[in-house]
Amino acid sequence: MERQPISREGYEKLREEIRHLEEVEMPSVAAQIATARKEGDLSENAEYHGQREAQGMLQAKINQLKSKLAGCQIVDKADMPKGVVGFGSVVTVKDLSDGSEERYELVGPGEEDYTADPMKILTSSPIAQGLVGKKVGDESEVQIPRGMLRMEIVAID
Repeated sequence: MERQPISREGYEKLREEIRHLEEVEMPSVAAQIATARKEGDLSENAEYHGQREAQGMLQAKINQLKSKLAGCQIVDKADMPKGVVGFGSVVTVKDLSDGSEERYELVGPGEEDYTADPMKILTSSPIAQGLVGKKVGDESEVQIPRGMLRMEIVAID
């Protein structure tokens, strides 16, 4: 499996989220399980079973985040080549079907934000994959859920 690029800030953000889940959330759920256990017969104790399920879901989230971090490689955006779309690039593209323009920043796992301006998309997303390695003026076609997206690269920051 190829390692995905991630910024130092994104890496630290994921590590902090894992730390919070392990050191704050997990002990809280464990305390709630202990309280529920004192309420009697476990076979009929809905609170106990609910907290055990919450604990399992929390552990699954922790495992998912740790797996995500394990598949990442910290990359300094300043070291990336200029004039070519890659990790850390802010790309302005024109949709060739309607002439509208969108701006995307290519980011690593945990850094994506689809409400930001520019929209922060994963380097592994279909749109980003269609842009990586391209230069200003290049065109790209990408298959997305709503159909084929044809775009031209207008600017790379």
